Amino acid sequence: MEPNSKQSQTVVLHTILGAGHLAPMVELAKLFLGRGFAVIIAVPTPPASTADVAASSAPAVARIAAANPSISFHNLPPPDYPEPDPDGFQQLLDVIRLTVPILLTFLRSLPPVAAVVLDLFCVDALDAASAVGVPAYFYFTSSAGVLAAFLHLPHYFATTEGDLKDMGKALLHFPGVPPIPASDMPHNVLDRADVIGASLVYHYRRMPEARGMLINTYEWLEAKAVTALGDGACVPDRPTPPVYCIGPLIVKGEVAAKGERHACLAWLDAQPERSVVFVSFGSMGAVSAEQLKEIARGLENSGHRFLWVVRIPPPEDPANFSLPRSEPDLGALLPEGFLERTRERGMVVTSWAPQVEVLRHAATGAFVTHCGWNSVLEAATAGVPMLCWPQYTEQRLNKVLVVDGMQLGVVMDGYDEELVKAEEVEKKVRLVMDSDEGKKLRGRLAMAKEMAAEALADGGPSCTAFSDFLDDLQRSK
Repeated sequence: MEPNSKQSQTVVLHTILGAGHLAPMVELAKLFLGRGFAVIIAVPTPPASTADVAASSAPAVARIAAANPSISFHNLPPPDYPEPDPDGFQQLLDVIRLTVPILLTFLRSLPPVAAVVLDLFCVDALDAASAVGVPAYFYFTSSAGVLAAFLHLPHYFATTEGDLKDMGKALLHFPGVPPIPASDMPHNVLDRADVIGASLVYHYRRMPEARGMLINTYEWLEAKAVTALGDGACVPDRPTPPVYCIGPLIVKGEVAAKGERHACLAWLDAQPERSVVFVSFGSMGAVSAEQLKEIARGLENSGHRFLWVVRIPPPEDPANFSLPRSEPDLGALLPEGFLERTRERGMVVTSWAPQVEVLRHAATGAFVTHCGWNSVLEAATAGVPMLCWPQYTEQRLNKVLVVDGMQLGVVMDGYDEELVKAEEVEKKVRLVMDSDEGKKLRGRLAMAKEMAAEALADGGPSCTAFSDFLDDLQRSK
């Protein structure tokens, strides 16, 4: 689909493969469309040598494109990549780097483009934008606090010695964020010798070359981090471009087949207000069979109502994680008699639930979450306290921000050990649902919900920030 010829300005958005990166770009595209821009999302195509990546990404891209006909999706030709790296994530980074000359050719084929907006992992595309004289911006889809920490890492590594992996829980002090236990940093940056970690630090070092950075957050939620970014404290040895908090932009997940309402929502309709604990670890989250039993015992012993999304445990061989997997056998995975004993106050669903709708339902009173940023925003905008149980990537860092910075949740102790015990699950559920501390959390979350709505309203801080960004874009001509 070609851009609407009546729209005089076009922006090109560029991201790595994967629905988790493409879907947030679609939400950003909708903002541009609302301001009269035409939008092209330039999607990389994996080469034939990375067949597994191609097989997993193509359906997601096609599904998202079909659902958004107002946006032009352009599939860039695949680059040459004869010897793929055995690590899947490094493959993604290699493909996006090798795609830069192809992106440059595409940009040169277009009428004048107003701006290029890049995903975090597309830093080398800065060179393509520069070659055609087009201003480049980043869209950072995680938190301002994570961005503050990431941008500071190159300076930190340049001025210190040793590896984070050897520091245990010693606290790191980065501008704009609460003290971070070293062990809570993303695993790829714990070892300076890690090849992917070095590649990520390279990305963080180049990001300030952009003309500006859009962030999917709202200023009230992360005021200290936003101030530190704006003051240049995170990158002390060079200028930091302006940051624009334009969120919260919520990415809705899949919808039930044929528009049918998910059965769990009807179940929630019959529960008292703020009485249900929602347990879900995101689209990629899965825990061991032993951990599932601990969660079950904790929920049962807490005495509270619950809605729990259970996925089949991950395979013992991590290389098989992405292979097709069957639906979980609840009878085999959960303690004997658990489903029968809790059927009057609990509901277990397999694999997926409509998370945004569940969190916004009046019956939902708490959220056990892996702390993916989309989930954090969904909880904050719904006013639901979080029980933080991070699993991978930057989720541990988000946990620090949610608990110690935003004060919107509590931590599930044991998240960094082999098991979170049933007693801990019971204890934290009771704390959030029954105690004075839980009451304070709910008050804080009510304010977070109110401020999120205010941020996105006409004339609100996030709406104004996007206007400021567009003004800067016009000045760049």
